[in-house]
Amino acid sequence: MYAASSSVSAPVRPHRTLQAGGGPYLEAGRGTAPVPGAVRARRLPGIAAQPLSGRIDLSGPQGAQLRTALASVQRICPEFAPVQVLRRSGRSVLLVGTTGRTTAVAKVLLDHSPEWRERYRHEIGAYRAFVRHRPPVRVPRLIAADPENCTLVVERMAGRVAALQRHPVEAPPRPDVRAALGAVCRVNQWRPPAELFGRPLDYASRISRYHELGLLTDRDLGDLQKLLHGLAVAGGSWQFNHGDALLSNLLLSPAGPVMLDWEHAGWYLPGYDLATLWTVLGDAPAARSQISRLAQAAGPAARDAFLVNLMLVLTREIRMSETAVQRSMLASAPTQPLPVGALSTGEEQRLLLRRLHDDCGLARRAVRAAVGTR
Repeated sequence: MYAASSSVSAPVRPHRTLQAGGGPYLEAGRGTAPVPGAVRARRLPGIAAQPLSGRIDLSGPQGAQLRTALASVQRICPEFAPVQVLRRSGRSVLLVGTTGRTTAVAKVLLDHSPEWRERYRHEIGAYRAFVRHRPPVRVPRLIAADPENCTLVVERMAGRVAALQRHPVEAPPRPDVRAALGAVCRVNQWRPPAELFGRPLDYASRISRYHELGLLTDRDLGDLQKLLHGLAVAGGSWQFNHGDALLSNLLLSPAGPVMLDWEHAGWYLPGYDLATLWTVLGDAPAARSQISRLAQAAGPAARDAFLVNLMLVLTREIRMSETAVQRSMLASAPTQPLPVGALSTGEEQRLLLRRLHDDCGLARRAVRAAVGTR
């Protein structure tokens, strides 16, 4: 919720072979091609920890949009005094301000399409549920919310973002990965009342849709359907997951990790959050091995659920990356030359897409091996 969305350019790292590991079903395959030119990101302080500037430009068309968003916030939280814009996109705006002695973050939806309204309302429902049923990790305290206008005001938590990018281009420090895994595992062990959270992901429909879009092959479709059928026959239990367990949605502080952005929280097949972490930690083979062992520790059913989740998460990320590559190709050339050794945004996206396809091939082989054991 607080994390920056912009990428960080840095020197090129040496060529090396991509490694991905984890247990008998996710060992690095032979002949994996090296991925050259991965960018090394600088570690910057978390957005949540930066001082407030006290400046908001309310002039022009964008200013009018901010005034509308601010009016929505102050209708439900009259004491909210804006200080700065934390992030703005075509879909939402985040405002930092104060409510009395508390620093708060206001999140206002700008794109009121049905899909995004449903996401915001789901997140508001999650924060309301947390008031009476506290999760086993730290979360921002709810201050005010308006589901009808998709406006949310929560406490601003101290800490630094575990990663500034969705896919970190260098392995995060081991303590950060350990903190992220610990937070995710605690969330996955939580059993809130079933009626408070639904099942955000319809697995059969998602698999069919990806197949129709050409993102999954006919064999992928058959293999994943076999695993789903086996899980249904085995009566596998559902597991509570954050639903978007990215390092960019995790704040690290001395008081413990804080998880943000609960718009996808709910009941999934076991291992969805672990599959998300495995996917974004492409430059941390040791962490991937640990994640795979955790996901498969409960036996074949847990392994199969993790692999189904992994295929869906990787396919989603490939789809998002392909869209980003297309946009970068349509964008105009940079007005200033890039530093020596730096990669353009388009080149970064293409390298990421290549890595995701390699990962998907690895997961596909693991799925086929799992089907063969049934």
